[in-house]
Amino acid sequence: MREMYGIEVDDSRVSKITDKLLPIIREWQERPLQSVYAMVILDAVHYSVRENGIVTKKAVYVAIGTDLEGKKDVLGIWLGATESAKYWLNVLTGLKNRGVQDILIASVDGLSGFVDAIHAAFPQTEIQRCVIHQIRASTRYVSYKDVKVFSADLKPIYKAATEELALAALDELEAKWGGKYALGVKSWRVNWPELSTMFKYPAEIRTLIYTTNAIGNFNRQLRKVTKTKNTFVSDDALMKILYLATINITEKWTMPIRNWGTILDHLIIFFGDRVPVTL
Repeated sequence: MREMYGIEVDDSRVSKITDKLLPIIREWQERPLQSVYAMVILDAVHYSVRENGIVTKKAVYVAIGTDLEGKKDVLGIWLGATESAKYWLNVLTGLKNRGVQDILIASVDGLSGFVDAIHAAFPQTEIQRCVIHQIRASTRYVSYKDVKVFSADLKPIYKAATEELALAALDELEAKWGGKYALGVKSWRVNWPELSTMFKYPAEIRTLIYTTNAIGNFNRQLRKVTKTKNTFVSDDALMKILYLATINITEKWTMPIRNWGTILDHLIIFFGDRVPVTL
């Protein structure tokens, strides 16, 4: 509270005052959403919460959507157990129940089962796997002394102008490192269907979808508010501070994404009637 408002207040008093937020939070979580989102980024961040005297790690699921006017919004924040594809399916089903009929492109991390969960709720959604998460995942198999060079050799893959050039760069990576770090190279092959989605689109769209960094930046802003709390006393205590921080952050999200008119034109070309436009 002090970090957000510059005042010092007793914790028990804060709790009593902010309990009035709980119905407001529920209303916000259940508010109607738009029928179509151009892009949605899905990711989770973890916090420690005390339950029955035991500290447990909880996953905070976050969805940030970009609507057809190019404006971002936090579609919701959900608190669950350890991040899982099953819980993400619950989140996505909840978005449908709140009016979302279609998501054109979803950007996600490398969680197992995530793609199936998204397609169960939104079968037509294009999925882009976060390149940054993929880099981290593949370099786990690489010796520390080789990480810098291996990472540099990855750049021609995800920076390529076309998928053809990217695959050629991947072949070169395999020729150089496949014998020594077969699992690191193989992970790019296995995940290629979702890693390569971005090559379908021009640079303006590719920049927006190739990584989940936008939600990472949002999560970092949440961390600034919660950094003084190592452990939250309850789920409600955590949700209250996350909600207040979210409202504070999103109040600044008033302008559409730069060059949105051009991006929307491209989306109409790629997705046709799935992009409802008013002439």
